[in-house]
Amino acid sequence: MRYLIGRYHEIALKGRNRWRFVEQLKQNVRAAFADIQIGSVRGVGPRLIVELGDGVSDALAAQRGALLFGLENLSVSYPVALDMEAIAAQAIERARGHRVQTFRVSARREDKHFALNSMDIEREVGAAVVAALPLKVDLKRPELNISIEIMSDQAMVSAGKLQGAGGLPVGSTGRATALLSGGIDSPVAAYRMMRRGLGLNFVHFHSHPLVSSASRDKARELVEHLTRYQFNSSLCLVPFAQLQREIVAHAPKALRVVLYRRFMIRIACAVARRAGTTALVTGESLGQVASQTLGNMTVIEKASSLPLLRPLVGMDKNEIVAQARVLGTFETSILPDEDCCSLFVPPHPETNARPEAVERAEAQFDIERMVADATGGIEVVRFEFPVRAAACAGAHAKATVH
Repeated sequence: MRYLIGRYHEIALKGRNRWRFVEQLKQNVRAAFADIQIGSVRGVGPRLIVELGDGVSDALAAQRGALLFGLENLSVSYPVALDMEAIAAQAIERARGHRVQTFRVSARREDKHFALNSMDIEREVGAAVVAALPLKVDLKRPELNISIEIMSDQAMVSAGKLQGAGGLPVGSTGRATALLSGGIDSPVAAYRMMRRGLGLNFVHFHSHPLVSSASRDKARELVEHLTRYQFNSSLCLVPFAQLQREIVAHAPKALRVVLYRRFMIRIACAVARRAGTTALVTGESLGQVASQTLGNMTVIEKASSLPLLRPLVGMDKNEIVAQARVLGTFETSILPDEDCCSLFVPPHPETNARPEAVERAEAQFDIERMVADATGGIEVVRFEFPVRAAACAGAHAKATVH
């Protein structure tokens, strides 16, 4: 018998509301292991304990557990009786095979009635490990940490803790719709909001067939990657070329980009309301491009009937790139494509659009009809992770088109 033990991140601070976050985390655990049988999932004190079946390797358990927002760290632990000889023997077994030279023992008593206190447990188990294996104790910078948790009915022993994803469980703070461009910024914005507990639907605007399908392919690949953190996603591929043609034919050149963005926001709001989500998420960063000056962002935001969340607004490009590399989306995001917003862009776009000028430009458009035309041509792609028919560590997200 083995257990995946996850220690709570922010959930530990939630007081009377903690149970809601724990219940959501339990649901997410079931989703993360949907293709493999696991046993009970229960909250005990500041930790979540998942019973692992024989078909789940330690490596796979750790890999899936690392995708769960809400956990500060996690470990694969082995239960033993509340007996010091059994605890020491299990600690030696867990340490055996690790290519390290130094270690320490960290003990924590959930049950304060255990005969020895934490320091005594650490000393006794540490001495047993030194006697059995060629390892040295290093309390400050050990290469291996042997963790012992004394519960009311058994002890849990593990060797090494893995960093968890942190944040709050996906789904615990609501659901929003994220605008996904295919560039570097928007996947990072989506990840940061999922880490705050938001489940996300995705919307991508494309100008196919005026340009290649590269941006659509990138959007699908990015959503497939992000689905590993929320287990089910939908991507709406919105045809934008005809709407752009109308803007180019009738609006001032300098306002094209601002008008593109305002129509995107309107369409995204329509998609979001249809799906029952209550906010929009964008990858905008203040001052990064012409449409992201404070003046233009203010004008663009006025087109939204839903709250607009901008998790990257105060970050610079280097910070965003660094997060994209860690997240694993950077290499996909930099693949060449033809983004719809780069189509028909004037050489000198307006950087501080006046609301009255934008309203005059839009007065000649049938906005309701244009939004309806765009939403009527949407292609929906649904993703799930893990793929239940493929019980393997490398199971990719499965996509289905509607």
